[in-house]
Formats: sequence, C-alpha cells, structure tokens
Amino acid sequence: MSYSDTSYVMPHSGRHALPVSDGSWTATEKAIFRFVFLYLLIQALPLDAQFFRNLTDVDGGFTRYLFNLSHYAPRFVGAEDSFANWGIVLVIALIGSIIWSFRDTENTNYDALFYWLRVVLRYRLAFGVIVYGFIKLFPLQAPLPSLSNLNTPYGDHSAWKLFSLSLGIVPSYESFLGLVELAGGLLLLHRKTATIATLILLPFLGNIFFSNLAYEGGEYVYSGLLITFALALFAFDAIRLFKLVSLEEAASPNRFHPAFTEQWQQYGRLGLKSAFVLVVVLFYGVSTYAAYRNRESIRFPKTPGIPNTAGLYNVSEFRLGGKSLPYSKTDPVRWQDVVFETWNTISIKSNRPVKLVTTNTEQIASAESDRDYEYAGSQGRHYYRYTVDPTGRVLTLKNANPNYPTESLKLSIDRKQNGQIVLAGIDQGRDSIYAVLDKINKKYLIDEAAKAGRRGSLKL
Repeated sequence: MSYSDTSYVMPHSGRHALPVSDGSWTATEKAIFRFVFLYLLIQALPLDAQFFRNLTDVDGGFTRYLFNLSHYAPRFVGAEDSFANWGIVLVIALIGSIIWSFRDTENTNYDALFYWLRVVLRYRLAFGVIVYGFIKLFPLQAPLPSLSNLNTPYGDHSAWKLFSLSLGIVPSYESFLGLVELAGGLLLLHRKTATIATLILLPFLGNIFFSNLAYEGGEYVYSGLLITFALALFAFDAIRLFKLVSLEEAASPNRFHPAFTEQWQQYGRLGLKSAFVLVVVLFYGVSTYAAYRNRESIRFPKTPGIPNTAGLYNVSEFRLGGKSLPYSKTDPVRWQDVVFETWNTISIKSNRPVKLVTTNTEQIASAESDRDYEYAGSQGRHYYRYTVDPTGRVLTLKNANPNYPTESLKLSIDRKQNGQIVLAGIDQGRDSIYAVLDKINKKYLIDEAAKAGRRGSLKL
C-alpha cells in the first residue's frame, strides 16, 4: 500500500515504499494530534469488558443485539455513561501522548495516521446513527403512549417521559428524524461525502444533546460522544471551507489518500465495507422493519393480555378485608380506576405514593420483566404484570416496579355480559380484596385523529 503526495524512503529490499511525513506538520500540531489521536481511538474502539459482554449477549433478537453493540462507550467507573469516564480517557491519552512524544521518529507519517483515524471515526459514527436512525424511521424508539400513559395526569410524568411521549404521538415526525439520521450515517460511508454528513449530523446531534439536558434525559453523554466524533471529522475540511465560503479565497483540495496496490488490500477493503453495509444497513434495517410490520414493540411487553379486555375501568365498588371503602381521591388504599393493556399489564390508580423508576436512557431489554418504559418516569399508577392460570379464571399479579419486589396479588376474574369485571382475591398482606370494574367507553384524541385523517373532522 502506498500513499499519494508523500515522500518515500526506499528500503534495501526494494519491495515496498515506506511513507514518511512531508514536513508540513509543526511540532505543536504533532503534539496536539498525538493526544487527540489516542483520546478518540480509546473512545471509539471497544477496549473494555462491557462491549464483549454485549457481543456475547445474543438473546432478544437481532435488533436488540446490534443496538446494544452500537450504544457502547468505554466505562471505567459506574454502571451508566458519565463524563467521569471521559476524564479517565483524557488522562490515559495524555500519558500515552507524552510517551509517544519521547519515542516518536521522523518516519511517522501523520497524514496517514490522520487518514486512518478518520476512517475509524466515520464508521464508528455511522454505526451509532444508522442504528438509531432505523428505530426512529420505523417508530419503535418512542412508541405510541399506552392506555395507562394516556390516563395519567400530565404532571405525574417526568420531563423526559413527557418528551418521549410527545415524540411518540407523532410517528411521522419520528420517522422524518430517523430519515435525517440515516442520511447522515449513509453519507459517512463514502470518504468524499463525509463532510456533508457532518454538516447534517452536527446540528442533529446537537439538538439531541441539548434536548437531553433540557428534559433531564440520560443520553447527553452518549450524544456528546458522537458529537466529538463528528467534530473531529468536520475539522479536516473546516479551515478550507471557511476560506472558500467566508473569505472567498482559494482552498487547496485534499490530495492525500492511500493507494491499495496489493490485491488482498483491495479485496479486504471491499469485503469489510460490504460486510458493514450488509449487517448494519441491510440486516438491521430488515430486522427493525419486520418488528414494525408485525407490531412488535421493543419497549412494551409482548405477552398478550386477556382478549377483549383492554380499556379503562372505573372501580365502582371496592372492599378490603371485607370492609367497603367509598370512592376517594385521597385514600391511599382505595382503587380509583384500573387499566387493562393489550399486553399482560394492569395498572391501578390510587393515592398510594409511587417510588419512581427514573430510567431515562434508551434500552432494549430481552427479558419482558426488564422492559420498564411504560412505568418509568410516571407516578400516580402502580403497574402489575400478570399471568393467567390454565382455567383462565385466576390472575397472579406482580408489581412490575423493581422498588416493590415482593408485592403480588392473586385474584379471580369474573367477566360479566355487560362488560363489567369483578376481581376478588388476596393481596401480599393476605387481606381480601373485592373490586367491581365498570368499563368506560372513553375516546382518545390520538385515535380519533388517526381515524379522521389529516382533513377529517373530529367528534369527541
């Protein structure tokens, strides 16, 4: 492999030319580059055990598998991403750059190193944004709100949950965002369009970063990491673009690129690029589309609930320990209403405080018990996952909130002809429970708007 626009020293064997620096780098530029080179490589390449744990965790389908791989960032402290990890990487890169400075030789070709650094960053950034882009294009990242979410007061949602729900109710806009993200990611796969890709992705990722800060989201560290990759790629052409566009001065084109002279180099380059496109673009794209087409949620449980029971129910009668309790907005025990989801979740509204689950990062869990999107960041309702016995008459409810690991109820279910449901059984304290549920035929604006279409009229 040779490099154009560089000087060469011929080795005694006469077989290959070794590129050396053309002398255009100053000592200060080299010192800065050594640090930046090491810092970005440590951030971009899989160097800790978390990546390899994700690599072997194949449960939950291809969409989840590739998403978790793409979401990797080096973690030296803590279970979540944090800027503290950036500080550790910075120290490592600083020490490494000092050692490199003492061991550096004149034969080091910094143009070549900068080229290969950009290759690594282009594909690492493309990996991240393409994977996110597909779960937005086929709106899986922020799904339509559940019935429980729609029946939770606005003020009972955290800021990040409100942001996610607001995105979920406009799937066409979510798909547009995914299309923008995919466009930037695909343009990164070609060296000549990489700068155009960064011009698309920098404002896009910047918006994600500040949205996470403003709405208390948990992805500001990861989005900030992708921004640093995009900035490093943009920096290559930034000065020349400034001269050409702002100063209207002549800007010299980039003439440095490797020439793959050996056949194995040409085939290897083509094979690696084709494999990336095949796995990340085609296979993953088909996988996410199939999940969307089959109405498979990656955020909600997929176990179906009891047929023809989904909806909101008013609790017209409630007894605890044989004692009848009147309807009350303030009673922490008395149920106010119950929601049956289309999957195996029942949510119960009462005045009993909720220990909030504050998960605000993008996660695709394989186990349904770990899918906490429906109740994360929401108060006012307690969420239970249930199983049905073989007779179909007994429900075993377990509080899905991990802050209540021992709470469970065992209830018989009696479905009346008029749609009324009677639940009776015992709670975790062995007290008897009896509740009469009357279904409310409530219309939801989001459903009526979908039926009416863009130009139709709404009748509520």
